[in-house]
Amino acid sequence: MSQVEALQAALAGEHAAMYGVGVAGGKLRGARFSAATNLYDQHRRSRDRLSNLLVAAGETPVAAEAAYDLPQAVTNAATATALILLIEKRIAPVYGDLVEAAEDTAIRTFAIDSLLAASSAQLAWGGAPAAFPGDA
Repeated sequence: MSQVEALQAALAGEHAAMYGVGVAGGKLRGARFSAATNLYDQHRRSRDRLSNLLVAAGETPVAAEAAYDLPQAVTNAATATALILLIEKRIAPVYGDLVEAAEDTAIRTFAIDSLLAASSAQLAWGGAPAAFPGDA
């Protein structure tokens, strides 16, 4: 996988993550709602950074889908929390691929930071620690 392909894959993952976290946030209240809002903002910043990196490389960033099929119905706080955990589990390997494909030090650093953020979010949303975060 090339650096550009990995950037595009990460951007596509961020589009999907924003959609899913947005849906899940609608079923959360209090501190969990605030945490989901912060996570959404984090994914938005990552999306914007990835888009900017692709434009700087002369590439057209992949567009978001109009909607995404969710892997489960989100009907309450428990299913919302489970969805957010799944989103973070799915995006971590995408950033692991970007770490591997990155040719530029700044991009690799961004990918590592994003991988760590996804791993931390997994723990915050009820996941178990992983020996090798992002290893699919």
